[in-house]
Amino acid sequence: MIFSTRIIAAIDIGTNSIHMVVAKVSDSGFEVIAREKDNTRLGEGGGDMKILSPEAMERGIKALRHMRRVADAHRASVCAVATSAVREATNAQDFVERASTEAGIDIEVISGVEEARLIHLGVLQALPLSNQRSILIDIGGGSTEVIIFDHTEELFVRSFKIGAVRLSNRFFPNGSTHPASVSSCSKFVASTVEPVKREVLKLGHEVAIVSSGTGETLARMCWMLTHDDMPRSMNGVTFTADELHQVTRMIALSNLVERSQLKGLDADRLDIILAGALILDTLAGSFAIDSFMYCDYALREGVLLDAAQRLDPDVNNDLHNVAIQSARKLAERCDDDPSHSLNVSRLSCMLFDELSHSYELDPHHRLYLEAAAVLANVGLVVSHARHHLHTYYIVRNADLVGFTDHEIELIAQIARYHRKSEPKIQHAAFASLTEADQNIVKMLSAMLRIAIGLDRTHDGRTTSVSVIQRNKSLHLVLESENKEDLDLNLYATQQRVVLLADVFQCNVTVAIAT
Repeated sequence: MIFSTRIIAAIDIGTNSIHMVVAKVSDSGFEVIAREKDNTRLGEGGGDMKILSPEAMERGIKALRHMRRVADAHRASVCAVATSAVREATNAQDFVERASTEAGIDIEVISGVEEARLIHLGVLQALPLSNQRSILIDIGGGSTEVIIFDHTEELFVRSFKIGAVRLSNRFFPNGSTHPASVSSCSKFVASTVEPVKREVLKLGHEVAIVSSGTGETLARMCWMLTHDDMPRSMNGVTFTADELHQVTRMIALSNLVERSQLKGLDADRLDIILAGALILDTLAGSFAIDSFMYCDYALREGVLLDAAQRLDPDVNNDLHNVAIQSARKLAERCDDDPSHSLNVSRLSCMLFDELSHSYELDPHHRLYLEAAAVLANVGLVVSHARHHLHTYYIVRNADLVGFTDHEIELIAQIARYHRKSEPKIQHAAFASLTEADQNIVKMLSAMLRIAIGLDRTHDGRTTSVSVIQRNKSLHLVLESENKEDLDLNLYATQQRVVLLADVFQCNVTVAIAT
């Protein structure tokens, strides 16, 4: 048994609807015990989804209150993510705060790239794709995610601001249809993806997958072209690009009343299905896709499995690998000495592990420290002077996958405080953190400062560091496998012990192993 069974409720707060899946998660997979859905239409109206209307916000909070009650009835841990509509709204924080106070649900607003990663994670649980290069298209209400992958390795990830609700608001308000608007919508989608078309075609694919509500609806409508009855499960159902094009034309040539008679089309999607169909039909042409396979799992199942990894430190290898790989890719683009950063990262984790023998440290915080160490010097791409401040800005605004927005903020601050001033309440970003998060930043940046001293020579000659704790003192011992000169690293480390001593309220000494 890798980890004990947990009950987790994963909530996907989308532009068109809010979904929740409650499942028992164990080392053998997960068993769904409840599902909830509410078509809240958070992204309704015009303005390109720049604001959440009071009515939409009220519907969302009402739905979340209900889902909280269902989750509580199952004694489930709740993990909620919000995507495009909340991500882009100028009043998003109002919604997030209301969800916390009125529904008891803390929301993580995720980036489009992180959304794509979680969708990919969910899809891998439902379809056997280990030996096939795949292109995955997930059409949401506000955005469409496109991922090309070889099993767990992502080769291409993009999030486009073309969603079924967004484009319906723009081209088909109130369900209106005009031939010119159909053509305009299709051209808009094609122009949006044109800059990446060559890269997508070069990578190629063996199987094309579509997921989420719009994908399911189109798969069902294509199925009904040649069948009288629905299959027991839509998962794995295939349809051709020609069938999709036929269905798209049927939808485009019908008004709302006529559309309601089309087989396989749910009433709650009558006004947005045309935009969704045009998105998928256009992408099929742009990316040379001949057929699609529908996947029943998507974002919420990815959130479920991601949450299981986060809640149990013994099962976070996949999460760790994805997250650190993302950090390393950013470092490779921006850091002029990435090997030094990797040495610092290695020594940071070693120091964390040593200190965890004497103090109760959260194992997940080790990942924050490792990422911050890898990224501490990315600000050098801007300039050497004040590069720690540039590092904060770059990390804070990077698309780091495997981390929530809140975690990226913590990592950015830990990296920012690797040198110069210690964390201070006078610093606005640090002051905005909770007291618990401030303590995390102080503790981990203290360790990071020590690790930087341990590799002052930038050549990895400090191969290990051990910690001896006696009463109220910590004694750090440096060692080199080849007995190389560690005097400079010793001196640099001694100059960086002040914050660590303050955090653990002890005296810190440093020496070279004899």
